[in-house]
Amino acid sequence: LRAALPRGRFEPLGPEHPGLRNVVGHLPGTRPAIAVAAHYDTKDLPGFVGANDGAAGTAAVLGIARALRRDRRPAGAPEIRFLLFDGEEATDDARFLETGLRGSKAYAARHADELRALVLLDFVAGKGMRIVREGLSDAALWAQLRRAAQRVGAGAAFPPGQGGQILDDHYPFIQRGVPAIDLIEWPYRCWHRRCDDLSAVSKASLDRTGETVLELLRTLARR
Repeated sequence: LRAALPRGRFEPLGPEHPGLRNVVGHLPGTRPAIAVAAHYDTKDLPGFVGANDGAAGTAAVLGIARALRRDRRPAGAPEIRFLLFDGEEATDDARFLETGLRGSKAYAARHADELRALVLLDFVAGKGMRIVREGLSDAALWAQLRRAAQRVGAGAAFPPGQGGQILDDHYPFIQRGVPAIDLIEWPYRCWHRRCDDLSAVSKASLDRTGETVLELLRTLARR
C-alpha cells in the first residue's frame, strides 16, 4: 500500500497503540488539503475476508491516487492526501467509540487543522450498490458528490435520501470542524460475516464509486 501511494509513508499511531500505523500519501499543493480515506484493517474473526468492509474502500483510494497522479493539475490546486487508516475495527464492539477508529482519531488529532474536506470510502462495492447520505455527512459536500456522480453516469448509485448516523472514520474529523462525508451502504447483510468475500462485491459498483469520487476531487481541486 505504501508503495502504491504517491509519496507513500507509514505514520505510527503512537505509543498507546503499539504496532498500528496509518499508510498515507499525498500530491503536493496548497493548504488546506483535501483528503480521501478508507480503513485497511479487517475484523479479527476466523475466516473473515472483509472484501467490502475495508478492502473495497482501500482499492478505490489506490485507484483514485493512480488516476490523479497522472493529471496535470492547475496552478494553485490544493494538496490531496490519501489516507489508509489502521485500527478502525474496535477491540470491544460494546465500547466502539473508545476502542475503534484508532487510526482516524490519531490522524485527526495531528492534522485536522490542515484539511478543508474529507471523503471517506467504506462499504462501496456491494452488488447493486445504492448509497444515500449518511446522517452525519456534510450536506453541501454530499450534494457535490451527487452532482459528480451524475456527470460520470453513476447517479443511480447515489440516490436522494438520508440514512441514519454512523460512527465511522469521518467522525473524528467532524468533531474537529472538518466537512466530511462517509460513503457507506448500510445496512450490509455480510457485515462481520464470512460472506463478506469476493462473491458479495461488484466490479461495477467499485468502478462507479471510484469514478464519482475522482470527479468530485477534480472539481474540488479547481476551486
